[in-house]
Amino acid sequence: MMKVAVRTLCEFAAREGSLEHRYTPSPTADEGIKGHKALQARRPASYQPEYLLEGECAGIRLRGKADGYVTDKSVPTLEEIKTHRGDLARVGIGQRQLHMAQLKVYGALLCLRDNLSSVNLRLVYYDITKDFETPLDKQFDSQTLITFLSALCLRYHEWYCQESAHRKRRDESLMHLAFPFPEFRTHQRSLSENVYKSISIGLTLLLEAPTGIGKTLGVAYPALMAMPRRKLDRLFILTARTTGRQLILDSLAKLKPASDSDERLPLRILELTAKEKVCEYPDRSCHGESCPLAQGFFDRLPAARQAAIEAYWLDQTQIKILASSHHICPYFLSQEMARWSDVVIGDVNHYFDQQAILYGLTRQNGWRVVPLIDEAHNLIDRARGMYSAQLNQHQLRKTALSAPDSLKKPIRSVQRAWSKLIKQHIDGLSTSKINDQLLDLNTVPTELNTSLQRLVSDLTEYMTDHPVVPELQSLLFDTLSFMKLTEHFGDHSLCTLSIKQRTTKGKRPGYDASLWIRNLIPADFLTERFTQAHANILFSATLNPAEYYQDLLGLPENALWKTSPSPFSSTQLDLRIVNLSTRFNDREGSIKPIIERIEQQFRSAPGNYLVYLSSFAYLDLLTKSFKEHCSDILSITQISGMNETDRVEFIQQFRNHRGIVGFAVLGGAFSEGIDLPGDALVGVFIATLGLPPFDHYHDQLAIRLQSRFQQGYRYTYLYPGIRKVVQAAGRLIRTPQDTGIIELIDDRFDSQEVNALLPEWWRKSGAE
Repeated sequence: MMKVAVRTLCEFAAREGSLEHRYTPSPTADEGIKGHKALQARRPASYQPEYLLEGECAGIRLRGKADGYVTDKSVPTLEEIKTHRGDLARVGIGQRQLHMAQLKVYGALLCLRDNLSSVNLRLVYYDITKDFETPLDKQFDSQTLITFLSALCLRYHEWYCQESAHRKRRDESLMHLAFPFPEFRTHQRSLSENVYKSISIGLTLLLEAPTGIGKTLGVAYPALMAMPRRKLDRLFILTARTTGRQLILDSLAKLKPASDSDERLPLRILELTAKEKVCEYPDRSCHGESCPLAQGFFDRLPAARQAAIEAYWLDQTQIKILASSHHICPYFLSQEMARWSDVVIGDVNHYFDQQAILYGLTRQNGWRVVPLIDEAHNLIDRARGMYSAQLNQHQLRKTALSAPDSLKKPIRSVQRAWSKLIKQHIDGLSTSKINDQLLDLNTVPTELNTSLQRLVSDLTEYMTDHPVVPELQSLLFDTLSFMKLTEHFGDHSLCTLSIKQRTTKGKRPGYDASLWIRNLIPADFLTERFTQAHANILFSATLNPAEYYQDLLGLPENALWKTSPSPFSSTQLDLRIVNLSTRFNDREGSIKPIIERIEQQFRSAPGNYLVYLSSFAYLDLLTKSFKEHCSDILSITQISGMNETDRVEFIQQFRNHRGIVGFAVLGGAFSEGIDLPGDALVGVFIATLGLPPFDHYHDQLAIRLQSRFQQGYRYTYLYPGIRKVVQAAGRLIRTPQDTGIIELIDDRFDSQEVNALLPEWWRKSGAE
């Protein structure tokens, strides 16, 4: 019998009416846990927190934990705590009904278990900002509660039976899943075996496999085969780049049951997308009084949900079609279908972010899940971004110019707090030292806290009742993100205050400041997410050395690292290491010899080449000189801030023409995730070791990583730099038929330490 969480039952069967996602700053999951513990600690000795209740109704096995249980009175009390911020009136009617439904189900389970005649139910709303609780008590007789529970279960029963039947069909089909091609590619079978074994024994696997081996299908196929055998509930296929999702979808589309090649695999596959990409009314708030697709959402959801599960294939296009035909929000339809899909494809933030939906659902339902993380080398930087935030005084000042009168006062209050904070840190400094002052703070300053809380409260009140204003929305989200991270500040992050002098015409000089919380070691936030999963598969062409990723991502100590041999031969590649310095002080002198090498290679073997430099400044120097000395050679150059259309056009030039030299920045948009097989690309020049800049941030990062792992230089500079080099060079050899040259232009490539980090299949020749 399949177990169902009480919350899941209520969210399915007890919701009705409209969406109520107003601009109420709800607490994070961690803040909610802290709020619960704060109240539970104040309760009497007889109070039993996290009280487990289980039972069966209408053939459904229910399980959940009430926040508290008290038996010191004639009528026992069950308590449910809901945390919030600000005015309680902003918690909508639908949300309150859902909260009470959950508590009533707990009450019914208690009455059934202990044969009680009645029970007192206490719903407590706790404002974590004001440390104020609002209790709502009501006594119910057992028959009322059991009748209520029975109604919900009967409403859920048909769906429950349908889901049970689907799970059975899915697992039976996956037990006999056919590989979609007559045979595996070279080394693809051993890759798949490593994935299957790791999932079978519940371990985390770091899998380094070169491009061209068929990583996506080679990982997804054994993971799907493991689902019925290891009783897995969900697979999450996560990527750090939007372009990676289509490749995953294309790979999954090839899978068919073994019995009938024309039969559809009974597998629900969902593509999760960002809200801004599917929202039909971006200027409206997500509640029934503002957006027509939010109005009556839960009343129309059952029909849309049923149509979705029958469709099976739920990519972005299909979700939009279904949402349109049922006149509901496509974004929240996809969020709902994340509960009922077997495979969910999305960005890494859907599982690893602070309020990640997939992680939240996993915990709520006790799912056995396996995240499959594509291009996992990007997860360190992406996770740092997820757990970093900034407050910008200039943004506040700009927003204040057009802010409505009702927000002028709280904005001025924040401005005064900024001035107080700045004054505290510039007193005693000369004017020359104040400008561009960057200060490292041991803790997050508290001077802004009170005024920021007031601003958040007033902003949410205004935005609930008015159309969306992008500047106000951005200010609200930035402020909330910063405030949430302040509560978890530690040695995993860096807090800096940046102060710049601002000259105002006819007035005394003023100051602009930015306050940053920058995450340095994402492991402290990610460890729990890896632990929650049954197994984790992280795969990429560059996951070397393993300890770098294990330390910074917080992977389990027993994580495995496997590398798959390359299907490519060193005979396909002419690797040249050029003994020339590209260090900052030597760059001007390097321009002429680099251009000579590019020209010599192009004249001797015309074709398409890509040249990678360390920065846009270096790129501008080189391209200007190249165009002067090689004006007859067609060249194209990456420009800072290129939009998606311009990036696509840049790559299409290589696919549609021959005889082009392209110039790009290493680590940028054209360093990975692009496919140029055959003669679309015949050579790559990389004129840099790829090291991050030696600036204040990276200096502090190195200090912190040296203190934690005794690997400051390697973890901060060397490993990230070489990873970018290998990724960029990987654009060249994409199939066993491709050939070409790679020139690594920097004398440091010839060192033993650097050479050891290059792919083994590359032929390492001597320096020129």
